[in-house]
Amino acid sequence: MPAVQRSEFALALNQVATERGVDVTVVLDTVRNAIVAAYRKDHPGVELEEYTAELNPNTGEAKILHNGIDVTPPGFGRIAAQTAKQVILQKIREKEKEAILSDYKLRIGTVVNGMVLRFAGPNVIVDIGKTEAIMPPQEQIQAEKYRLNQRLSVHLVEIREGQRGEEVIVSRASNGLLEGLFKREVPEVSQGSVQIKAIVREPGNRAKVAVASTQPGIDPVGSCVGQKGVRIQAIIQEFSGLEKIDIIQWIDDQQTYVANALSPAKNVRVELNEEEKVAHVFVPADQLSLTIGGGGQNVRLASKLTGYRIEIEGEGGEAVAEEAEVESKADASEAEVADEVKAKEEKKEDAKEAEEIVAEAVEIAAPEAASEKTETQPADDTIVTPDEAASPAVPTEPEKSE
Repeated sequence: MPAVQRSEFALALNQVATERGVDVTVVLDTVRNAIVAAYRKDHPGVELEEYTAELNPNTGEAKILHNGIDVTPPGFGRIAAQTAKQVILQKIREKEKEAILSDYKLRIGTVVNGMVLRFAGPNVIVDIGKTEAIMPPQEQIQAEKYRLNQRLSVHLVEIREGQRGEEVIVSRASNGLLEGLFKREVPEVSQGSVQIKAIVREPGNRAKVAVASTQPGIDPVGSCVGQKGVRIQAIIQEFSGLEKIDIIQWIDDQQTYVANALSPAKNVRVELNEEEKVAHVFVPADQLSLTIGGGGQNVRLASKLTGYRIEIEGEGGEAVAEEAEVESKADASEAEVADEVKAKEEKKEDAKEAEEIVAEAVEIAAPEAASEKTETQPADDTIVTPDEAASPAVPTEPEKSE
């Protein structure tokens, strides 16, 4: 019977250590510390430094020794076993977490699939498989609206120390996410025949990607775009269609590279100042707004992509400006004339309304004045017709009797 017990304890100990990735000596030390902690729980006044625990690795028998003397209380084995079980489970969970984090440390810089689990203040908690990751506000795309159980691709940025130990940080705003999506959707990029030289982004708005081919006969831009734009559309859909992506062919000729970086603008002429790292770009008048982009976004991203400070000048820009100024003055003069005409018409209408009001007042007041006059004057043979009484133009004087 003891042989069976010894065999079962040893097999269980080895099995736990093997499955959980914990060393046998670590488990035994953990159990010894748990036994001493359990003894102190029942005897709160003892000093732990004076007590030690003895554990037989074959039989699993536990003893409490005080200065080498066995002071194990009766029935202590069951209490020690329960306490040891809790400590072992906690230790196993810690070891499992360490193993998971060590696995994700090897995957830093890659793209993983996740699902929005919950919201912790401004942070988004994402389930990435074996563990949970945190996406802080600075790593989120501001234009995106996240919802529970939403599936999305995230970039594994780092593992750093947080309030609850080590935390996995993921991002949707990093350039690594865009690069990882290209590797996922474009086989030439993942195989290395097409290289991504540079990426600049304004997350949620626009991005520019410079690509180059390492093998002759491969079109880097066409490979990334795909047939009928299938590949690039799949990447754009990962951002819910919010972010536009310009793919630029990277070449050694910096003058042509700067011109390509200003895509979708065409027919641009570039003059470089290598010492000051300044690129003077001359653009046709009809391409000027397209080259600059909304809020200067296109030229700003092109400057970051190439490393040159880009100064844009429109060809024939002065003539365009003068013409626009003349048109604005003409529009202003026409508007002033229209305002004057409108003001005169309003004045005429006001005067006409005033005349009508005065006429109505006179018509009302004339009969009253005539009636008062007949009452105060002596009666005579003069007959006043209603038309004469209503006429306000010439007042009638009483006739003198002969």
